This record gives sequence, C-alpha cells and structure tokens, in this order.
Amino acid sequence: MAAKQKTLQDAFYETLKDVYYAERNSVRALRKAAKSAQADELKSAFETHAEESQNQVERLVQVFESIGKPARGKTCEAMQGLSSEMDEHLEDFQGSPAADAVLIAGAQAIEHYEISRYGTLKTWAAQLGYQDAARLLEETLAEEKKTDELLTQIAETINVQADEGEGEEQDAQPQKRRASGSRK
Repeated sequence: MAAKQKTLQDAFYETLKDVYYAERNSVRALRKAAKSAQADELKSAFETHAEESQNQVERLVQVFESIGKPARGKTCEAMQGLSSEMDEHLEDFQGSPAADAVLIAGAQAIEHYEISRYGTLKTWAAQLGYQDAARLLEETLAEEKKTDELLTQIAETINVQADEGEGEEQDAQPQKRRASGSRK
C-alpha cells in the first residue's frame, strides 16, 4: 500500500508545530537578551516583545484550537541555531561597545525567521479556508514586523555608538603599528 500523499494541510500543521516551538523558545531568548542589554531603550524593547511573544504563544494555541488540533511543538532546528548563535555573541561581546549591536542582530535574525514563518502560515491558512487562523496569524505577523522596525530604529543609534567605541581602538592601532614600524 502506498504512503499517503502529504497535503498543504499537513504542511500547515507541521509548520504550525514548528513555529509554536520557536515562539516559546523566543520568549526565553528575549528575556535573556533583556537582561544582557546595556541600553535602556533596548532592554525595554526586549522586555516588551517578550511579553508580546508570550501572548503570541497563547494566540498560537487558539490557532491550533481553530483547526481542531492539539497545541504541541516540534523541535525547530532553525530557532535552536539562531538562539545558540545569539548566546555565542552574548558571550563573545559581553561588555564591549558592540554588545548591544550584536544583540540586535541576533534578535532581528529571530524576528526575520518568525516573519517568514507567520507570513507562510497566514497565506496557507487563507488558502485552506482557516479564516480564524489566518486572522490570528496576521495579527502576530504585524507585531513581528513592528518589532523588527523598532529594533532597526534602535540599531541606528546603537551601531553609531558601537562604531565610535571601536573607532577609538582602531585609531590607536595604526599609531602602535607606526611606532613599531619606525623601530625597524
């Protein structure tokens, strides 16, 4: 007997489980990022989005309910990788002028992943006739885009500060090289 052909409905459910896991993981990553952020504005943005993400997890439960499926997650390798990379950057750049800049970069990588997943799920939900699910997913998609835009705005200031902090070190380097070069 041949294996059952996978359908768009199957893809929707599997991707929904993936994003459910990812969103729950995102809440933890955002809380950790908030504790690590140096700039008050960034810390506040992470704290706010962590709360918003918790609401998004609850909204995903409603999506599962609307399609008559149990809310359960499936390990999301992409989110694990993005979270792991963010942890590495936190460790490598802790206390440096670029610490907040790399935090924003890591958070935006997560946001962009979520934006792509929610966009796909919203489109599939509409195609499958899951109007309630499509509406709920659109609400979350809009929040994710808004957070990404906010992080970009914050980054514009943070990146300048990080560059100025690094610029002082870079300015000192050529002087050291010239000084050591003149001894030859």
